[in-house]
Amino acid sequence: MQTNFSPEQLRDSGIKRADEILRSCVHCGFCTATCPTYQLLGDELDSPRGRIYLIKDMLENDRPADEKTVKHIDRCLSCLACMSTCPSGVHYMHLVDLAREHIEKTYKRPLFDRGMRFVLSQILPYPARFRASILGAWAARPFRFALPGKLKAMVDFAPSRLPTPSPVDRPQTFQARGKKIRRVALLSGCAQTALNTDINEATIRLLTRHGVEVVIAKGMGCCGAVTHHMGKTSASHKSAAKNIRAWKAAGVDAVVINTSGCGTTVKDYGHMFRESDLAEDASEIAGKAMDISELMLEIGVSGKGGLKVAYHAACSLQHGQQIKTAPKELLRDAGFTVLEPADPHLCCGSAGTYNLMQPEIASQLGANKVANLEALTPDVISAGNIGCMMQIGDGTKLPVVHTVELLDWATGGPKPRALG
Repeated sequence: MQTNFSPEQLRDSGIKRADEILRSCVHCGFCTATCPTYQLLGDELDSPRGRIYLIKDMLENDRPADEKTVKHIDRCLSCLACMSTCPSGVHYMHLVDLAREHIEKTYKRPLFDRGMRFVLSQILPYPARFRASILGAWAARPFRFALPGKLKAMVDFAPSRLPTPSPVDRPQTFQARGKKIRRVALLSGCAQTALNTDINEATIRLLTRHGVEVVIAKGMGCCGAVTHHMGKTSASHKSAAKNIRAWKAAGVDAVVINTSGCGTTVKDYGHMFRESDLAEDASEIAGKAMDISELMLEIGVSGKGGLKVAYHAACSLQHGQQIKTAPKELLRDAGFTVLEPADPHLCCGSAGTYNLMQPEIASQLGANKVANLEALTPDVISAGNIGCMMQIGDGTKLPVVHTVELLDWATGGPKPRALG
């Protein structure tokens, strides 16, 4: 794709990166075949190719974002299926992130949308606030009928039960059982520590059982993904910088992540901080970041699981991190029968805050994903991302568990709570 940025514009590192990405696009349209919003809505502007044109026009002309551009960028899930499909290697993730930052700086949203985004950015990255908001959602349920669509989605998102905070999420070190082979930091997460404490507990048991010392680093917090994908760069970098410093001080071999949406962001810290004083440390941490399935595949597992597992490949794992086979291999090695849906690329519609900000589209995508998984008639559904688990679990009566919970159970841990 030909671009026409001025020399002055190209002195900005963000614009320079956008120019590189735009020039790699050859207009082929392969991305439309796997784009969930294009498949659902049939609008070219709701495809990666269409959004690329909108972003190019906005950035080249150095103009404030307009309502049309914002509408179609907001509808993007950032599932990154287009990056798996693209034969030219277009790095759509960096481009759409830059567009969202530009929108945040130049576009004044309607008051309700501004308020909702502010509330989400001030609640979701903070577990204590998030837990309090869930209690508030429970209190609002009798009045659901009177709420606007997006507020209804927020009330509906609240789980029916709220676990007590887990002691494993406090700063501490868990010693390896037997011979220590690795020392790792575990990202405990923000929403996950409020919604499902079983995941981190299962992760720590699994790792320590296999000779891995696990550090919950003091000073660690949200990875920054929530605010990063809202275009709130200052807030996201502030969160990420705390993690970089905390993990650097912990002196670990790897940073293990069991929420794939967070993993995609942490692995991009090097790019995010490329012009910062933290550039070197950020690149080092990004290089050490591993999904739990990557580390466990290196170590190896064996067990006698026995159940039929429908595996949901989270978009942030299979497209954002290009981890496609590790979780399935681990489940098979642990004795489970792995079933895959007919269209494994189909996004569930969770996508961070997407199911709260775009509830109608998210609901349709979620229903399609649940139908695909239920058609396999499994005993249980497995996923590697808390957002996907919540979204899918809301539409099915089948138990939905994190992959690590099944691996923990098959190698000596307790039966996952969701399996009764």
